[in-house]
Amino acid sequence: MSDANDKGSNGVNPEKDLAASNLPGQRGDQGEEIRVQRGMFGASNGGDTSGYGGLVRSVRLPGPATRPYGGWFDEVADELEGALEEQGLVPENAIEKTVVDRDEITFHIEREHLVRVAQTLRDDPALRFELCTGVSGVHYPGDKGRELHAVYHLRSITHNRLIRLEVSAPDSEPHIPSLVSVYPTNDWHERETYDFFGIVFDGHPALTRIMMPDDWQGFPQRKDYPLGGIPVEYKGAQIPAPDQRRSYS
Repeated sequence: MSDANDKGSNGVNPEKDLAASNLPGQRGDQGEEIRVQRGMFGASNGGDTSGYGGLVRSVRLPGPATRPYGGWFDEVADELEGALEEQGLVPENAIEKTVVDRDEITFHIEREHLVRVAQTLRDDPALRFELCTGVSGVHYPGDKGRELHAVYHLRSITHNRLIRLEVSAPDSEPHIPSLVSVYPTNDWHERETYDFFGIVFDGHPALTRIMMPDDWQGFPQRKDYPLGGIPVEYKGAQIPAPDQRRSYS
């Protein structure tokens, strides 16, 4: 039986010398490191049952891009910045950074300017992002001061383009302006994001839970929410939390 460390016929150890491009989510030393993850899922309390307990990798967010962004990205960025200037708003005060990653463009927007930026993207004839397909929440516990992120996908039917807006808020003040006044279809999407992540969308017409019971404690899709141990009410049973289950490592 060959040893796991033996080299293959091409002289490359398939276990140790894989190119970074063959591994998921690799950014090398680029971007901003928000935490170091151990194991497949980052479990820190108890044994890792995934079989990858020895895996250590950096979790990085992509850093800001530099011009030219490429393709029509520069056209959209130029038009957005110009339209904001016409309204008396310095673009750098509204757009925290612009990220181009995996052939997609994301504008990171300061939350106090979100509504104006969204309305500009919708109404400017050269932009015309008429449709927002919803808002999703993301929780990065290690991203101190901006642990909660709201991500919006905007589509221009006129120009057949798709961009992303991203807004962050600290866990201690999880408030982001509602976009229902600009994109009415965001009504239920904002309720769902509030329900699962606890992001409070200021100005929403009726911000209540939409999936969980009204009296539910906590926000189930946050990374620090327990994965088990929640009582099954109709039978009184309890599923043990992952750190209380049998360890196979």
